[in-house]
Amino acid sequence: MSAELVWALVKNNSSFLVKRPNGVEFTAERGNLTNLNTFKYSGLANNKAVDIAAAPRGVRVTLKKAKQANKPAKSTHSYVIAKSRRASAKSVANLVARSGYRADLRKAALARTSAVISSQAPKKAPAAGPAKGIRAEKKAAKISA
Repeated sequence: MSAELVWALVKNNSSFLVKRPNGVEFTAERGNLTNLNTFKYSGLANNKAVDIAAAPRGVRVTLKKAKQANKPAKSTHSYVIAKSRRASAKSVANLVARSGYRADLRKAALARTSAVISSQAPKKAPAAGPAKGIRAEKKAAKISA
């Protein structure tokens, strides 16, 4: 089935569609890098789509194969990239754009990769500053006495 026909069928009615009161439409489908309900980013409608998700170590990049579009079990190929932030970004850019796959998705793929890597970073505990004020001084005096 052509990508345009699939898009015509799923653009207004999809189980992944999330409509907001201000008129913005989002989608929760796999293969949609920006979660916007548009043909360009649709993972369902396009024969070639890119999905970037968190892996236990690093980032999982899943590419949809155009020639295997009618065989769901064989239609995707995944890569796990467990490198530094800059090396991961370069690898994703090479997979998505430089190999001639979908150059128009390069910027969105890099943004999603950066967000996934940032979400995996350990959280720093906020530093407790010195206590200020009259009550803090009284409490400190009480403890030291």
